[in-house]
Amino acid sequence: MLKSISHVALVVKDPARTAALFQDLFSARVVQRTDDEGHLETFLSLGGTWFVLVAAPVERPRTGDHIAFHATPEILEATRAKLQAMGREIISARSNKSLYFFDYDDHVFELDTADIDKELTSLSSVGGGKPSAS
Repeated sequence: MLKSISHVALVVKDPARTAALFQDLFSARVVQRTDDEGHLETFLSLGGTWFVLVAAPVERPRTGDHIAFHATPEILEATRAKLQAMGREIISARSNKSLYFFDYDDHVFELDTADIDKELTSLSSVGGGKPSAS
């Protein structure tokens, strides 16, 4: 059986710049290490999940793929204000209960004030899977 997510790898042009964005927005913890092959790795912790920022030249189209974090309305509004002050593009959704924004490499992030666990609890599982307690 699977446990929690170990980490999420994001390919970015400039790991330090991307890490600084999330430090500015969320006071994210950032650590660096050199792996066994001599590559510098930049990790940041967001919402209890580690993200490793992998340096590589990348151009990506924006799609519907995104990483969503549950946030309080206060955090959502504070983040909106910070992003606007930075001149970053934002998209409000679901009657301003959700906020989408982009990092420097067009990864899409969402802050969502809805409680998805509560919303999905009453639904039946598809394919015979059992709901998991989290």
